[in-house]
Amino acid sequence: MGRTAAYHLSREEANEVTVVDSDEAVLQQLQDRLDVRTVSGNAASPSVLAAAGCADADLLVALTSSDEVNMVACQVAWTLFKTPTKIARIRAASYAAHPELFGELTGFAVDTWLSPEQLVTEYVERLIEHPGALQVVDFADGRVRLVGVRAVEGGLLVGQPLSNLPKHIPGVETRVAAMYRRGRSVRPDGETLVESGDEVFFLAAREDIRTVMNELRKLEAKVRRVVIAGAGHIGIRLAQALEGRLHVKLIERDKQRARRAAEVLREAIVLQGDAADEELLIEENVDSADVFVAVTNAEEANILSAMLAKRIGCRKVMALINRPAYAELMESDRVDIAISPQTITIGSLLAHVRRGDVVKVHSLRRGAAEAIEAIAHGDRETSQVVGRPVEAVRLPDGTTIGAIVRGDDVIMAHHNTVIEEGDHVIMFLTDRRHVEAVEKLFQVGVSFL
Repeated sequence: MGRTAAYHLSREEANEVTVVDSDEAVLQQLQDRLDVRTVSGNAASPSVLAAAGCADADLLVALTSSDEVNMVACQVAWTLFKTPTKIARIRAASYAAHPELFGELTGFAVDTWLSPEQLVTEYVERLIEHPGALQVVDFADGRVRLVGVRAVEGGLLVGQPLSNLPKHIPGVETRVAAMYRRGRSVRPDGETLVESGDEVFFLAAREDIRTVMNELRKLEAKVRRVVIAGAGHIGIRLAQALEGRLHVKLIERDKQRARRAAEVLREAIVLQGDAADEELLIEENVDSADVFVAVTNAEEANILSAMLAKRIGCRKVMALINRPAYAELMESDRVDIAISPQTITIGSLLAHVRRGDVVKVHSLRRGAAEAIEAIAHGDRETSQVVGRPVEAVRLPDGTTIGAIVRGDDVIMAHHNTVIEEGDHVIMFLTDRRHVEAVEKLFQVGVSFL
């Protein structure tokens, strides 16, 4: 997680990044690959943080595998160095359940805490809620969702231009934000034909997603039976989130973990066994399951068990894969969806780094693209976006404005939609190298301040 954060933050020219770790070999690898400074030592130590330049830092991100080290590092950074923004990774649900523990005045000086496990759980939940989607991310507190779908024969819009979409579903507001064909970006306009195999990202209100998906592929039946491999932080949280609504089975190899899971879960069935054992999968009717999700701590085991589940007939399989290269290799006919915790989590972190008033960032397509929600401030004299129609905003190449949230209203952006002060503007960037240019658009002039 720290390596991914360092990679993304160091790629942006305005950032000077220092990485602290107790493993010098890891630091050497980072220095060989990234333009970062490194300091070896305990990240919660005052002397180590001082050597890392914490006194001059704008942001501290504590992402070690220890919640306690992360919380203490934030506290030390605030008490000794008054570091303005402190973000901590918190894995244990027992800490996350008590928000009063975090705050400069009442608890540990943590401004924002991130739980990769919880973010991954919510991500998988959304995919299960919308079967057939490749990616589903929220904007405007869940009122608007950006959905990635692969168009296939049987979709009503396949073989037709995008201009036919409003005719097919009158009364449903949606906007195609981006399209990819054979891995390359295709600029979507009214004349663009949708071909089978295209990866289409569209924005729509939460309740309209299935209607729009039906235009791009034949709708899949709703998920009823889910099998989860792994009773770690993610497996337990996912089972808890789904039990009661769906029929859930949880497979865990370790006997003690399986017993603890059985004590925590109310309705899910817990099985002690190896999820990569084909006989066990057949015996537990995984062939008739709607979704198989492998979220153990070993990505090789996740890949193998997901491939086995797919081979014996499970409708859709997902595997937690940490290494991006593995994820790209496996996300095909073998594994339907490769879940990358780093990609899912990095967006929450980047929202605190972006300049301009950026409230939400989602990393897409293994970090090559981004979706951003930014708030427009100022007036026509001080802002480059306020008071202007969408077509007049000088957006970088590959950037589209998909939707605008104005108060309680969600407006799908058209060329003549005028952006007003306070609007939440949702944008898609096919090339994340243009992020800095987009940030500048949403920064107000000095006269406004």
